[in-house]
Amino acid sequence: MNRKLSESDLYVGWDEYHGLIERLCLLVHESGWRFDSLLCLARGGLRVGDVISRIYDVPLAILAASSYRAAAGTRQGQLDIGEYITMTSNALSGKLLLVDDLVDSGVTLGRVIGHLKSRYPAIEEVRTGVIWYKACSDFRPDFFVQYLANNPWIHQPFEIYDAMGAEKLVEHLRNK
Repeated sequence: MNRKLSESDLYVGWDEYHGLIERLCLLVHESGWRFDSLLCLARGGLRVGDVISRIYDVPLAILAASSYRAAAGTRQGQLDIGEYITMTSNALSGKLLLVDDLVDSGVTLGRVIGHLKSRYPAIEEVRTGVIWYKACSDFRPDFFVQYLANNPWIHQPFEIYDAMGAEKLVEHLRNK
């Protein structure tokens, strides 16, 4: 269950996080829409894409995109989109499901879709899936698990590693 400390923060643990990804998979399944290719945005969409890839038994393609690097990942800056997509299958084609963890401003998903359409003409259709869809977004994803009307900052379980470093990891493991 989500733990809120304030209207501006949403804390999510590992069990809930994985449950939300499973619910996203179920939404896609129940829609009846079938996709040929799966692309996740790294880093936030990696876990989302990994689980969907395993459940649907489709290869996962990965595209790096980043705008949250300043202030320990809490301030949006310039959006950088990777030049290449990493994948083990043939080029992206047909119906593509593009996944990420959340849509905040909507800039990333909108720009990535434009990037894909200009570089991958074999893609016939793109639909998007995220766990969280914030009200402040200019982009509405096709599939989302939670709509967040108050636009909280989401504290995801893996963020403990953002400022950990190797030395703090050693200390953390010793204290266990």
